[in-house]
Amino acid sequence: MKRFLPLMVTFFIGIIVISSEFIPHKPFSSINAGLENWFLIISGFAILLGQISLIKVNSNKVYIKAENWQYYLIGLISFGVMVLCGILWGTQDANGILGSHVDLSKWLGSKPFVYLFDNVYQHLSSTMFALLAFFIASAAYRAFIMRSFESNLLMIAAVVVMLGRTTIGTSFTAWLPQGWRFLHLPDVANFVMNYPTNAAQRAIMISAALGIVGSSLRILLGIERSYLGGGD
Repeated sequence: MKRFLPLMVTFFIGIIVISSEFIPHKPFSSINAGLENWFLIISGFAILLGQISLIKVNSNKVYIKAENWQYYLIGLISFGVMVLCGILWGTQDANGILGSHVDLSKWLGSKPFVYLFDNVYQHLSSTMFALLAFFIASAAYRAFIMRSFESNLLMIAAVVVMLGRTTIGTSFTAWLPQGWRFLHLPDVANFVMNYPTNAAQRAIMISAALGIVGSSLRILLGIERSYLGGGD
């Protein structure tokens, strides 16, 4: 019964949500709206559990002096500062316990929470993505090594697109007459991005959608039970 009841609830709610997509009338539409509100409430509790887990895991790392424990400590301090700023002075659209605190906001140019987000978090994110670009370049170099027909096509397409997006690449074919415009590198790069690339992306999205449908059916039919704490 401890497993049967959650399985039945999951099945009936899934059927109601699916039916509301094909029958957008009462009572399905109103029931679906209520279920979406419940989902938001449960998501709020899930975020709270995630925060508790973050504090617990990082605190244990700091307590046992694990490798690079200083970074876990910085993470805890950063988390605490952001939460404290949000509670005391509020976020962009909401006031905190101390109100909007106009003087402090005027001095910083924005609320402390927004100031830290825009001037610390955003810059750290930009730095992380900039570092990630080097790893992407390294992976691209390994992928472009010509070992097969497919890797040759990948290398040629990548070179054409990269050259077509640069001023130097544009100048390579700028001398061609207007009647040969389809050979201009920018137009060739646009063709590659608009047709072969889009076709591949849509194929991947369709495959992912079919995977989601399959996983959803497994959950609705009770075949997939990992969310209950086991696979049996």
